Amino acid sequence: MSRPDESRLGRLTYRVVVIGFSGLVLIGMLTMLDAVMRHLNLPRIPGFGDLGEVVFAIVIASCFPAGLRNDQNIRITLLGDRVAPGLKPWLEVLQAALTLMVFAAIAVQFVLMTWDLQVHHRVTSTIEMPVAPWWWIATAIMAISVPVQAGVLLARWRDLRGGAAGAS
Repeated sequence: MSRPDESRLGRLTYRVVVIGFSGLVLIGMLTMLDAVMRHLNLPRIPGFGDLGEVVFAIVIASCFPAGLRNDQNIRITLLGDRVAPGLKPWLEVLQAALTLMVFAAIAVQFVLMTWDLQVHHRVTSTIEMPVAPWWWIATAIMAISVPVQAGVLLARWRDLRGGAAGAS
């Protein structure tokens, strides 16, 4: 499969992965510090659970753009294995289009949910840290998934058109 715009999508998804990985490293380091402190009978890190609550949303969301970009999403190929070889590229285009629609719907739901968090001034339970700013980051990352998947769909369409032209 040909890849969508290497320069922009590649750099953007790489940055998103770095953000997610950095959050994961931060949570890992804080978990280790919290465990050592408890082992030494020192007080726990105040609000540690609150921080994990908001950082994990970003960490999880950051996996999607790169996973889509690198074509590492889950596919059901049962139908594709049973149809004529000429139909398989069309199923690939359909799969990419359906994935795009699903991620667009998820992105819209993230915006609505985050807007609700913002409007109602939701905070974490222990240190009462506002959660909306963190969720806006996760929402932006999920929104990035939409153009990334649109690029995948475009690449699949180009592959289909190129294969159809080569078969004639």
